[in-house]
Amino acid sequence: MIILQNAMEKSHLYKVDEFGVKNYNYGVLGGVSLGLFSLLNMGLGYITFLAETNVTGSPVQNYTDALWLMLMSSTTIGFGDVYPITFIGRAAVFLMFILGVGILGGVGAVFANKIFGFADTNVKNRELRKQNDNIFAQNIEIHKKLEKLEKKLESLTNSK
Repeated sequence: MIILQNAMEKSHLYKVDEFGVKNYNYGVLGGVSLGLFSLLNMGLGYITFLAETNVTGSPVQNYTDALWLMLMSSTTIGFGDVYPITFIGRAAVFLMFILGVGILGGVGAVFANKIFGFADTNVKNRELRKQNDNIFAQNIEIHKKLEKLEKKLESLTNSK
């Protein structure tokens, strides 16, 4: 996920609001993550397919089996009906497990953040900053009025 956020930084797929807070386009981030996840499944599935199909006793009989194996590995379900028996197949499953869990976990975190409103703290902070700016401006106006009143009071006390 950090790699994707760094890519978002470099691609400037975000807007900076008036308070300097970067607002990322999470739709693009989610789409890129799911696209990467799909390519990873297909690529590692193909490598597993090539490594496993010519081996006697391998449960991976076709490309669909290899894709199923990758999906089950990446989601940590792993039913056990299809499993690799070659080193290359096992290495591909291991890579898919590590990378797939990371990608799916990152995407899940982004959507949970959006759904449950954990990101609303940024909105609340921005609103508080805006309110603070308004209060500060009001305080300056009140201070100016107080200075005028002090001058009037001084002129009234000096005239007596």
